[in-house]
Amino acid sequence: MTALEAVKVGAGDVVPNHRLGGTVRVLLSPGTARTTAGFMALLELEPGERVSEHYHPYTDEHVYVCDGRLLVTVNGAEQTVGPRESLLIRRGARHRYENRGDRPVTAVLFLGPLAPSPEMGHVETAEPPGDGPPPSVDAKPGPAMDAAPSAAGTRERA
Repeated sequence: MTALEAVKVGAGDVVPNHRLGGTVRVLLSPGTARTTAGFMALLELEPGERVSEHYHPYTDEHVYVCDGRLLVTVNGAEQTVGPRESLLIRRGARHRYENRGDRPVTAVLFLGPLAPSPEMGHVETAEPPGDGPPPSVDAKPGPAMDAAPSAAGTRERA
């Protein structure tokens, strides 16, 4: 099997991003796996954490909750997505995520198709709680060493 036939990327292989809130790890993307149809990310939210409102002008967002209960607000309407449930957020819809529960939330996100360029793929409509650039689909895998503080305290290496 060649690198173009199958690419394995672990959560510990990518640098976590905290700009939007919580922890976002871009797993399979043009930068990590030469994807062309979209990208996959892991979202982790501790109790009380949230991802600030944003939208994707070119991309649908598919959300699958693995653990916990994720409160998703889409164009002002709230709904809860529980374990083993999924939600489709259509391109252009403003959305945000929040963990109002007492246990962590883990969700897998798939966004596709890709925007014409990475900077066109994500529009923030609220002030993000973190610093730095938004998660990048062009980032290459590397050591996931991160100690940036978040709303839940200090983040440790994956």
